[in-house]
Amino acid sequence: MKPNLLRWLPFLCLSLIPAAAPAQPAAHVASAKTVTAKSAVKVAPGTLFFFGTLAISTKSKDAKENLEMALDQYENAGFDQAMMHAEMATNSDPKFALAYAVWAFAARRSAPAPEVLAKAKALATKCTHDECLLISFLNGVQDANVLPAISAMNDLLARRPKDKHVLYLAGEWLFFQGDYQRAMQIWSKSLELDPDFPPALNMMGYSYVESGDPNPQKAVDYLKHYAAVLPNEANPQDSLGEVLRMAGDDSGSLAHYAEALRISPTYITSQYGRGDTYTLMGNFIQARQEYETALKMATTAHDRLHIEFQEALVNFWNSDPKTGHTELARLSERAATDKDRIAQFEIDYARALLAPDAESQRQLLAGLETQFLAPVPGMLDSDRNSALADVLREQVRLATETDQKDAAAAALDRLAHLSESSRDMLVENVYESARGYAAFANGDFEKAAQHLSADLHCPLVVREFAMAQEKLGNAKGVEEAQARLKYLRLPTAEWYVASHKQGLHAQNVAP
Repeated sequence: MKPNLLRWLPFLCLSLIPAAAPAQPAAHVASAKTVTAKSAVKVAPGTLFFFGTLAISTKSKDAKENLEMALDQYENAGFDQAMMHAEMATNSDPKFALAYAVWAFAARRSAPAPEVLAKAKALATKCTHDECLLISFLNGVQDANVLPAISAMNDLLARRPKDKHVLYLAGEWLFFQGDYQRAMQIWSKSLELDPDFPPALNMMGYSYVESGDPNPQKAVDYLKHYAAVLPNEANPQDSLGEVLRMAGDDSGSLAHYAEALRISPTYITSQYGRGDTYTLMGNFIQARQEYETALKMATTAHDRLHIEFQEALVNFWNSDPKTGHTELARLSERAATDKDRIAQFEIDYARALLAPDAESQRQLLAGLETQFLAPVPGMLDSDRNSALADVLREQVRLATETDQKDAAAAALDRLAHLSESSRDMLVENVYESARGYAAFANGDFEKAAQHLSADLHCPLVVREFAMAQEKLGNAKGVEEAQARLKYLRLPTAEWYVASHKQGLHAQNVAP
């Protein structure tokens, strides 16, 4: 498993910036202006050091050790354990801002903890210089405007270029912003410092299959190295299971998921991962059995909703959309009752993509836009912006396919405003791809290809990009786009739509 963005939003597209894409300097880690931490305390004799390199303000050895365990667990996708150890660090030192920052940073991977984040911000007045910068980064990436976070990380990278943990965090952020090449460069530096650094090995594996130039063999090689470093841990096997499925090796995927469950019988992501693989194999009976087993393992309402959502999608793959729509509507009501806005978005966004007609899709997308225009309890502003951007892009796509140019232009304007206000590279690239849809509809296929190339991690965008290349008579471009689409194979609503439904002008391009 990779340390995902909110895993309740697995279908949200991560933006890819190939070399030919327009530059987005405001959102790159190395391009934002550096900042100076305020209220930094001087490093005094007897100061404790985080992982032996970064001076921290706490005087509690227990707090330091628990925080080191928290970050170690975070780096290896043990988010619940990371939160537990970070909380233990705050118990040892209730004024330890970095502990609260790590706690909130880890919590955003499952269920955001805004009250913890607020505590981290309130306490971030007495810290060492580097500690302040790290706190600013960890806190800032959860805000609507990420530029201050990028500035803090720039400064920290300049000051700590040989700290593998700082390098990992910077690379991870770049990865989730879609800048795979620069993420890989940073992780390569961390592996020069420590060739067996587990989190970098894990993420290099994912990068080689998710980048614009996939190399599944290198991906598997890195993950096998990761598994050799941690032979008694489930996560390396889980990562192999996921990456092999993306590469089309379903039998290998199932075998590694089984190995993860042998190591840790309650490793739930591997259990529902088996259901995901069987779904893509077309073995729907077995897929449902795997999901039902996963439901018995679930210990949280979040897990149960996600697993039931994946099981509901099986109906669409199994040519029973009527039942699928009914089950998704039921799950949406339950998520609303539980006030689980993240799960509700996951479900309703899928409902919109899978809607049986344009009017139903339009209504669902309009409802989602209304819900996410303002801050949403239990959801980070950064995640809300990404979710809203995807909704607006789908509105543009739908409007262009149904020849509603005014509606497309209006949605594009709203997306442009969101991009400008957030300064988030994910949102900026979603905006670029939406411009690509509009250009395609206007018959400007060269401009369409240019804009669409900013976001080639989304199956529907890749399909449109391939069609633009086809219109341009670029056979090599079509071939490369189809190769890219091959490695986006996930059991999501968007992949289903891209691989099963033909858009109004998608006649000849198929996965």
